[in-house]
Amino acid sequence: MTWIAFGITWGTVRTITHGIRGGWLPCGNISAGGQHLHHYNFGIGTLAGIGIIAVRGDERAVGHPAVAAAYGAGIALIADEFALLLDLQDVYWAKQGRLSVDISLGILSVLGAYLTAKPFWHECARVTRHHVVSTAKRNLTAAR
Repeated sequence: MTWIAFGITWGTVRTITHGIRGGWLPCGNISAGGQHLHHYNFGIGTLAGIGIIAVRGDERAVGHPAVAAAYGAGIALIADEFALLLDLQDVYWAKQGRLSVDISLGILSVLGAYLTAKPFWHECARVTRHHVVSTAKRNLTAAR
C-alpha cells in the first residue's frame, strides 16, 4: 500500500505542478501569509501525524492500510522536493531539480523490486538465519 500511495501521490503532484506552471490548471500555488508553501511541508506534516500513530496508536491503527498509504504519500511529497531540501534553494524547475525525480524514481524502483521478489528475500533471510544459528551451535559445541 505504501508503494502504491507513493507512486500515485508522486505522479499526481508532478502533474499538478506542471499544470500550475503551464497555466492549464485553474488552481495556483498554496500560500499562507504571502509565503509559498512547498508540498514537502505537507509531507512533513503527514509524517508527523503518522509518527504519532506509530508511537501512541493501538496495534490496529499502526497496521492499518490507510496509515501505510498516508506514509507513502508523505514520503512522496518530500522526495519530490528533495533537491530543494538538499540545496535549500528552490530548484524544482532548474536542472538541479532533476535530482528529486531521480530520487523518487529510485525509491519506486527499489521498493518495487523488493515487493516483486518479497518471497525470495524472505527465503534468503530464513536460510541465512538458519545457517548462522547452525554454525553458532556447532562452534559452541566444538569449543566445549
